[in-house]
Amino acid sequence: MDMSRRARSTSSKQTSTSSDASEIPLLPTKADNNNNNNFVADERPPIPRQSISQRALESTAHLANLLPTGTLLAFQLLIPIFTNNGSCDTATRPMTFILLALLAFSCFLACFTDSFKAPDGQIYYGLATFKGLWIFDYQAASISGVPSDLNRYRAGFIDFVHAVLSVLVFVAVALRDKNVVSCFYPTPDHETKQVLDVVPIGIGVICSLLFVVFPTRRHGIGFPVTPDRR
Repeated sequence: MDMSRRARSTSSKQTSTSSDASEIPLLPTKADNNNNNNFVADERPPIPRQSISQRALESTAHLANLLPTGTLLAFQLLIPIFTNNGSCDTATRPMTFILLALLAFSCFLACFTDSFKAPDGQIYYGLATFKGLWIFDYQAASISGVPSDLNRYRAGFIDFVHAVLSVLVFVAVALRDKNVVSCFYPTPDHETKQVLDVVPIGIGVICSLLFVVFPTRRHGIGFPVTPDRR
């Protein structure tokens, strides 16, 4: 009888020990961690790349960023004064037209400006020509250190494309200004109003798309610093 009771108690202890051991969670091994990490990494959705049209539409929403800062600031400050807040007469209308022509030429010329960083950290600006970069302050730049090869800064086809596009973008911004429209078209008819509403948007979309297709590496006067500049 004692032997059978001892055997039963021993078997019950073994059963309870095995059940308790089965309830203890197993720690993950290093291989399991690697597999889980790979599985999580594989589950991450790929980052979608922006298409050209999407980037163009984003650029259209920020048309003013495609223009030189100084030209845009002069436009915003001077147009209300020259147009008398949209109430032009025979004297202010030609003056406003001359101002818009000068600002458009400023946009065209600014696309041919570029800069370089001297060894001492100073930035110098110049005008890109067919022979190279014509430095504005050459005497100070020669003291700081002028790049040996200025021919790589010479003007090319992309510069003319950007200059024309910059002028068109400025025209689009000017046509969206209420003072300019009121000055040249005080009482537009229905067709003229439709043209003034559609043409600036079309110019903005097309120019923004071409700006994306034909990028430039120049860092000229009034333009923001680009990450792929020289």
